[in-house]
This record gives sequence, structure tokens and C-alpha cells, in this order.
Amino acid sequence: MSAAAESWARLDALRAAREGRRIAALFEADPERAARFSVRAGGMLLDYSKTAIDAPVRAALLDLAAEADVADRARAMMAGAVVNPTEGRAALHTALRAPEDAGPIEVGGRNVLPEVHATLRRMEAFARDVRAGRARGQGGAYTDVVNIGIGGSDLGPAMAVRALSPYADGPRCHFVANVDGADIADTLAGLDPARTLVIVASKTFTTVETMTNAETARAWMRRAVAEPGVQFAALSTAAERTAAFGIPGERVFPFADWVGGRYSMWGPIGLSLMIAIGPERFREMLAGGHWMDRHFLEAPPDANLPLTLALTGIWHAQVCGHATRAVLPYDQRLTRLPAYLQQLEMESNGKGVTAAGEAPARPTAPVVWGEPGTNAQHSFMQLVHQGTQVVPCEFLVAAEGHAPDLAHHHRLLVANCLAQAEALMRGRSLSEARAMLADRFAGEELERQARQRVFPGDRPSVTLAYPKLTPEMLGRIVALYEHRVFVEGVILGINSFDQWGVELGKELAGSLEPALRGEEVAASGSTLALAAFLRGA
Repeated sequence: MSAAAESWARLDALRAAREGRRIAALFEADPERAARFSVRAGGMLLDYSKTAIDAPVRAALLDLAAEADVADRARAMMAGAVVNPTEGRAALHTALRAPEDAGPIEVGGRNVLPEVHATLRRMEAFARDVRAGRARGQGGAYTDVVNIGIGGSDLGPAMAVRALSPYADGPRCHFVANVDGADIADTLAGLDPARTLVIVASKTFTTVETMTNAETARAWMRRAVAEPGVQFAALSTAAERTAAFGIPGERVFPFADWVGGRYSMWGPIGLSLMIAIGPERFREMLAGGHWMDRHFLEAPPDANLPLTLALTGIWHAQVCGHATRAVLPYDQRLTRLPAYLQQLEMESNGKGVTAAGEAPARPTAPVVWGEPGTNAQHSFMQLVHQGTQVVPCEFLVAAEGHAPDLAHHHRLLVANCLAQAEALMRGRSLSEARAMLADRFAGEELERQARQRVFPGDRPSVTLAYPKLTPEMLGRIVALYEHRVFVEGVILGINSFDQWGVELGKELAGSLEPALRGEEVAASGSTLALAAFLRGA
């Protein structure tokens, strides 16, 4: 048996030996548990004490990470090694946030940092010109920016623009991703074409959804301005295609193939964010991400934020068998974070084959989902508290909000966050429910009513607390989750940087479109019947 197999077996045995022991009992046995099972760094507190992880479990998890060479693999990734073997590519999103003097960071023997920073400076110059009104539309200074992309070209900047809205003092930013015409129609309604900048984000400038929306935006422009192409910018490496579209070369910002879409908000894909909050604030976000990169490489394993978060996820998903994970930011401005993390984790590690081409020995990525609190408390938290499956939760909460005159709101928000984690762990027994209702009901009705109010408890959660959601802190949070996904992928033997699962449906969509025009295509009877119904046949 390999060392890794022995560690997995040891973890299975530890889990089995702890059946029936409640998380709350761990606090009773160890008054210092909260301090022993948390990590503080960079102004952040990651508390994983409300899980079943104890010292032997933590030791076994750390052994598992050591056997997978997580630390060496992380150094190799950040140095430009090929870590995406199916496509023969590096995964150097960390280079996008590295200082110019941090290198060299080489890909194919070439230091990429000068190119990264040259592009960053071009972005900054353009963003400053847009924000100052020097780069203008044909009707005057830009009032609005519409980012057209999909997947990583949309989710990252859309999440970050919303998260950092207190710092947004540039043109209003809007995001279009869905090929459903309702998305672009609703977004463009009410905007002035002559004072709107459209950013088309597509590396190849061939993504069907993005280019369909871009063509619609150009037709909308054409009805109002003489030269629609100059109302556009492009985030793309396809210079010939962007030129053919009419976009001036100085408004085209390329990025390398070693930047995966879901890891790309740190570079040109973040242009809309830079325009919204300004280059200086954007640099602060980059600095936050770089801080987390250094922490990940340098912090001891038992005090390492990404490693700890990843190993907690491994314990819940691959050892305990919990198939889902809820992300619950108690911050309305992080409303898009769960969707962003859905892609980050599920597109990265949602694989049915290892990097070696073998069937994985364990389940791979959990289903990641969530909503901001307190909204979640009045929707799906019913299932999380009293449902039949256990859903590990990850809470995010800031000590301080951005509205001092609404401090009472923030206190109530934080109190609810802490209460949810406590309630998940503590629960409520049948005897406690009976005592609570004894003055209102009796006999069989008391028993019936009491059973409705039982909470199983012993449901694990992790809480990430931080001082305030600033650009730098957002950078730290996003990089924390990026590295968490990397660690989990390394331990599971997965290539976290390809995404072949998105291809088949896209291929079939192209072949099925003729069926909606009444043409014959090869497809199942069900699909053909649906196509006939939808075209009105």
C-alpha cells in the first residue's frame, strides 16, 4: 500500500472511530479548541473548530498533503512549470499579480513578468483616460461600460465590481454573459450608445455566446453612431479578428494561454473593474492576491490558510462523504461570490478522471452553492439545519461594514452569522424542544410539536472573518480560494486547469441549431421532438 493510500485508510479509520462523538463535545473537552483549530494571518481568521477535525485527524490530513508534495507542486506552478498536462501549459495567474521585480518567472525559457507589467501599464493608461473623459465615446465621456464575456470572462469581474462597489467612482459597469437575448436587451435598455464603452472578452474572439452578444451590441451602436467599432475594446489575443470587428489596436489587450479563464480577473479580464475602481485600487487587489501567494508558499503547514481550508474540504467531501458545500458570505456585496466559486471549484476539480488518465479513487469536487446571509436563512437554511443530508457550510464575515451610519445593521448581520454557525453545531434536542413548548401543549400534541422543532446539530462549518472588504482583502480572499482548489486537485491527482467537460454540449449545440429551422439532424427522438415543439411544428 502506498503512503497516500495508507493516509486515506488512516483518515477513514479516524472518521469511523469518531462516529457518535459530537463537535460540541470537543469544546467541552478542550476550552482552548477555538484557538487550536484556527489560523490567523494577514488580518484574517479562519476558524475550523466547528468541525469534527481533532489533532489526530489534522495530523493525518497534513501527512496526506505532504505525501502529495503540495508545497513542491505549488512552487513549481508559480515558477511556470507545466501543470496543465492535457494542454501542455503552465497556469501562471499568480504572475499577473506579482510585482515586476519578483521574477524571473519563466515560461519556455522566457521571463513573462515584463510582458505582464507592460500590459498592466497599458490597461492603467486606458482606464485613466476613460475615467478622466480623455478616451471618449462619440457622444462624450463614457457614462457606462458593458463587459461582454462568459464564464471566467464574466464571473470574476462581475463578482469583483459588485464586491468593491464602495470604491467605484468611475463609469457604471454592466455585465452580459448569457446568449439569451434578454440579457443584452435588458442591459442595453436605457443606455446611451454614444456614451457606452463595450468591452468584448474572448481570448480567441470566436466564443459563440460572446460574439453573438458583441454583434448585437455593435448593431445597437450602429443605429446611433457613425463608427461603432471605436466604441469597443477587446480582451483578446486574436488581433486579426478584433481588427476585422473594427476595434482599434490600441484598445486590444491580449493575455497569454497560461492564464485560464476562471483565474483571469487579475489581468486584462479585470479591465472593467479597473475602470470602475481605478488603477490604484486595482493594484491594491493585486497586492492582496500576491500576499496570499507568498503566504501559501512560506507559511508552515499548520498555519497555512489555503492548505487548512483545502484539508477541511478534503475531510468533509472525500472522507466524510458530504457531497455539497454551501458558501454563505454575510456581505451583500459578495452576492456573486458563490457563483464565482462554483466555477472555480467545479470546473477545476469536477473531473471523473485523474491527470494520469485513471478513475479517481475518491469522489472529486463537491457541489458548491450558496447565497448571501441573511437571505439564505429564509430559504435553503431550513434544509441545512433540519434536512436529511449534512451540508458543510463556509461563512464569510467582516468585522466592519462600509456604512458607519448603519452600524446597527452590521451588528445584526454579524450576530446572525455567528448564530447560524452556533446553531448548526449545537442543534436542539427533543427534551429541549419539549421543555420549550410545555406551557403551550400537552400529551401527544406536545410530542408532535416538539419533534418539529428538533435540530440534529453536529453540522460542521468553517468561518472566515476579516476586518473589512477592501480591494486588498478581496484579493486575499480570491487567491485563498484559488490555492484551496489547487491543493485539493493535487491531493486528488486531478488536473485542475483544463475543462473538457464544457466542450461536448457546445459542439452539440452547433449541430442541433439546424433542427430549429426544420432541417434534419442526427439526434435522439426526445431531442428531435423537443426541437419540433419549440419551432412550433
